[in-house]
Amino acid sequence: MLSNAIKALKANALKTTLIYFSLIFSIVSIFLISAISSGIISMYSSMLKSDGDIIITQAKISDTFFSNVDINLINKIDRLNGVKESSAMIVGASPVEKLPIVAVYGVTKNRLKNYKLIKNNYPKQNEALVGEAIYTNLKNKNSISIANKDFKISGVFTSDVGFENGSVVINIDEAGKIFNKSASMIMVNSDLNANIELLIKNIKSLDTNIDAKSTDNFVDNYNQFKIIKTSSNVISLIAFAMGLLGIVSIMSITINQRKSEFGIKRALGISMKKIIYSIMFESLILGCLSFVSAFLLSEFALYLIKHSSHLQGYVNGEITFSLALSIFLTSISMAVIGAIIPAFNAAQTDPVSLIQGNRI
Repeated sequence: MLSNAIKALKANALKTTLIYFSLIFSIVSIFLISAISSGIISMYSSMLKSDGDIIITQAKISDTFFSNVDINLINKIDRLNGVKESSAMIVGASPVEKLPIVAVYGVTKNRLKNYKLIKNNYPKQNEALVGEAIYTNLKNKNSISIANKDFKISGVFTSDVGFENGSVVINIDEAGKIFNKSASMIMVNSDLNANIELLIKNIKSLDTNIDAKSTDNFVDNYNQFKIIKTSSNVISLIAFAMGLLGIVSIMSITINQRKSEFGIKRALGISMKKIIYSIMFESLILGCLSFVSAFLLSEFALYLIKHSSHLQGYVNGEITFSLALSIFLTSISMAVIGAIIPAFNAAQTDPVSLIQGNRI
């Protein structure tokens, strides 16, 4: 069956090529959309999870950019049983030189240890720590302007998290003056055997204007992550539908040109089921080849995206085994489903009509 399928694909080289590239385009689109959306969520999740077991934000806000929490709560939180350490962060953004927007993090001193220095020192007053991705794009390597205020560059850090590697870090009191807030969120590290649920309850009792969640719960229920996932699924579905439509159209033309072949097979006693299986097997081969090609192209594209200086590390993606497996099944489904309709049409047609060359 394999040799016959390969012969049939070679005999219709132009149509085979069109289906092949149609599949590749659709699969690469699904790969990149899914990998990049997952990468964005993974980077932000990693950043949050490195800061503590509990995240405190302003109650009833849609995004951490709009959150404003009283930083003085840290003093009360640190006195609670089960709390090891707490830190605070302000999340903001500002244009820097030619870069239209750069993430700016205002942090407490005890959080600075999360940033791995590769050059000079951590920032003091009126100083800024710059991510490696930003530093390479700066013309002025000595100072940086954030919201019309100049900061001396105290050092350069690197991070596996793209959001951080492409950011600027300053002291939280200075960020508070720029963005007019006390803290976007407070992160709490708990003791090893602490009761997280009880600790969350005790933290919430300190202020009615705050909301506290475990880091995992916060990440799972973060509105922006839900929007990204939903958008990714919708766009992937559109890419799937476009690919499927293209395959059905091309397969219909290809099978129409092979109608005499199918008519002879029917006249020789070959069953309708075998004809359908042979057409689907041809599509299965194309689906597998297209998946491999799309996987390699996607990996190359993601490598270029990850190392692009223009993107500053904000856009990143990784193809996990589970993602590759799900897209592989999607690719096979796309190829096989795209062949079913024209295959049934060809197999059900009267063999005499097929041999005579009448329309399918």
